Order: sequence, then C-alpha cells, then structure tokens
Amino acid sequence: MSAPGPVRIGVLGAAAIAGRRVLPAMAACPGVEVVAVAARDAGRARAFADRFGCAAAPGYRELLEREDVEAVYVPLPNALHHEWTVRALEAGKHVLVEKPMATTAAGARELTALAARSNLVLRENFMFLHHPRHDAAAALVEQGRIGELRALHAAFCIPPLPRDDIRYVPELGGGALLDAGVYPLRTAIRFLGRGLTVTGATLRTRAGDGLELSGQILLAAESGALASLDFGFEHSYAARYALWGSRARISTEQAFSPPAELRPVLLLEEQDHTEQFVLPAADQYGRSVAAFAAAVRAGESGGPEEERWRADAVATLELVDAVRERAVRVPCD
Repeated sequence: MSAPGPVRIGVLGAAAIAGRRVLPAMAACPGVEVVAVAARDAGRARAFADRFGCAAAPGYRELLEREDVEAVYVPLPNALHHEWTVRALEAGKHVLVEKPMATTAAGARELTALAARSNLVLRENFMFLHHPRHDAAAALVEQGRIGELRALHAAFCIPPLPRDDIRYVPELGGGALLDAGVYPLRTAIRFLGRGLTVTGATLRTRAGDGLELSGQILLAAESGALASLDFGFEHSYAARYALWGSRARISTEQAFSPPAELRPVLLLEEQDHTEQFVLPAADQYGRSVAAFAAAVRAGESGGPEEERWRADAVATLELVDAVRERAVRVPCD
C-alpha cells in the first residue's frame, strides 16, 4: 500500500509484551498509528484501546476486515503466530509478528513465501537486532581488532517463571528453546552467517511432557568458527555474548532487552590491553517499529533487506528443528 501518512496498524492480541514495550513504542512513533486492538478477552481489548487511544475490535477476524488497517502486529502465543500471520497476509495486510514467526522451519518457509508472493512486508519483531551496538561490534571485527573470529559465546537465561505463565504450556508453543533460545541462535546468525550446523545440543526437559526448560547448543559455521550457546528458564539472569578472535575478545552485557536509557558497553580485551567503548543509548523497541513502518511505506517488500529478514527467520527455525532432532534430553522435575 502506498497511502501517505503513518502506517495504520491493528493489533492481534493484548499480550504483556505489547502493552509493556511495543504499543508504547508505536504510540511514540510518528510513522505509526494504532487503529484498533483485538483480544480474546473483550475487557482486556477495551483496556488496551482506552490506554492507547484506539478502537476495540470485537475479534481477530473483524480486525482483519477493517479497511482502515493496512498492517498488523501479532503478539499472540508462539503456536498462534503462523495461523494468524497467514490470515493477515491473505487479508492483504503487512505483518510485524513477535519472534519466532512460526514453531518450525516449514511454517516459516510457508509464511515468507506467502509474503513474497503477496508483495507484503513480513518481519519478526526481533527488537535487539535493531540496536546499533551490534553493528558497532561487527565493525570492530571487520576492522581486525580481534584478529580472526574463532568463536562466539552467547547466553540468554532468566529465572523460573510463574507457574501459570503461558511459556510453560506446550500447546501454546511454550518452552525455553522458542522463547529464549532463539536469541543466541539469531546472534550466531548475525555474526557467523547462515549455513550453521548444529554439532551438539543438550536440553533439560520437564519430566511430564518434555517441555524444554533450558539447554546448551554447539554450532559450527562454514568459516570454521564455532559457537556455544546457553539459554533457559532456570538461571540467574544473563543476556550476553562474546566474540572471541585470534588476538582479542569483544563482549557485551544486557545484550537482548536493554532499557532505552542504557548506554551499552563493548569491552575489548587483548592480552595486555583492555578498552571500553561506551555507546549512545538507543531505543530498540522504537527502532524496530520505525523500521517496519519505513519498509511498508517504501514498498520494500521485494527488496534485499526484506529478503534478508525472511531468510534469517527461516534459518533460525531450521536451527531450532535441528536442535530438537539431535539434542540429548535430560528429564528433570
């Protein structure tokens, strides 16, 4: 669509991430107008609508039928991403969907192919990828500051969740692999490229139903670089990665969900020298929303940037599938 003005967005679902992070970012973005929100709970939809100054649609289908909605944000549980992204694309809407866009690589391939055929923008809301600190880290690698990149270490771990959290429900696409594990996996793709091979994996799983509670993954890149990744719902908080080269190492903390006011630090450690790069603060939530709106307005659905987003989404879920297939499972209470 090429209508002028802000991109008119409808929201499918009143998830916590939407109310806490994404809708405030949309409300602050000049390129976006939130038109309507729909939820299974009419009262929750009404509360979101009142808070963000938009309409409360009576249901998901009714929201997709609105002519004043040209794009859709999908913050539903993981297991519903594929179904409602298909419905939104078939309704002619651009889509910003929470990560991951599907629960399998086959589902991601179907969605990306449908978006490409329909000439529509489809992006996962992997907000951390919009933070400029990662470009700064990549620039240091490209400048040769660490020598040859040999290994990547990444971790995204959080403490146990409340017992009734939907991330503990297998039928809703719960589990630590899809919720937390995709962050270090996507980090590996960001710095090591696609074509990664899962060389080993271990998953701690819930004894009753096999839900992944935490895990470790080993990867090998086509370049020969290796990656070791940790993730889970059973740890003290950690959100970090390190790029380890033949001469030095770059590391950073609070890598995946930093507050907008944080000035992130890249630590460069050589054998006899340590250097800190304190970077400007950046709102990755606002940047993600603005980038999506800009792509819609620019009509870039068939451009190289959108092709990259689609290919990376598929590559991430190909790794998820490979982890599930090859992992050693350790049942636990």
